[in-house]
Amino acid sequence: MKKEILSWVKAIAIAFLLYVLCRQFIFTAKTVFGESMAPTFHNGDIVIVSKINQIHRSDLIVFNAPDSELEEVYIKRVIGVPGDSIEMKDDRLYINNEPVSEEYLIEEKQKASLGYFTEDFTLKDYTGKSKVPKGHFFVMGDNRPISKDSRIIGFIPEDHIIGEVVFQMYPFSDLGTPK
Repeated sequence: MKKEILSWVKAIAIAFLLYVLCRQFIFTAKTVFGESMAPTFHNGDIVIVSKINQIHRSDLIVFNAPDSELEEVYIKRVIGVPGDSIEMKDDRLYINNEPVSEEYLIEEKQKASLGYFTEDFTLKDYTGKSKVPKGHFFVMGDNRPISKDSRIIGFIPEDHIIGEVVFQMYPFSDLGTPK
């Protein structure tokens, strides 16, 4: 009986250690707060974040809020990577002077009752820089009219990034890989 209890304690300890290591270095779960990423994510959604993926343009990322003294995290979409120039003109995104299709916003743009869904701007208008600096990213929420993103908080330093959203766990009706 003593051997069996010891065996169970060892198994539970190993499982707990693996859980802690995976959560610390490989993945974590995060809850979405607010509506800045609607319609992609909504308040209360739960996502899995990979801490090992490289970050690319259009990735959905979770990062430590640079403007918060609390341990607040934001979830946003990467619009610009180091070296990119960014412009929004007539509700069309241009990266490095090339138009970029934002399929994830088509429905929202059609619903926009105030004209354009995203105001016209250049990177320099909001950041004073013409290109995204090395080691930083320019991010925006999918709900552009209300999102607190790089247009307000500036560039996101690479070391503030927790990871890339790779899976949506909740609600179960949206279970799967986000777009």
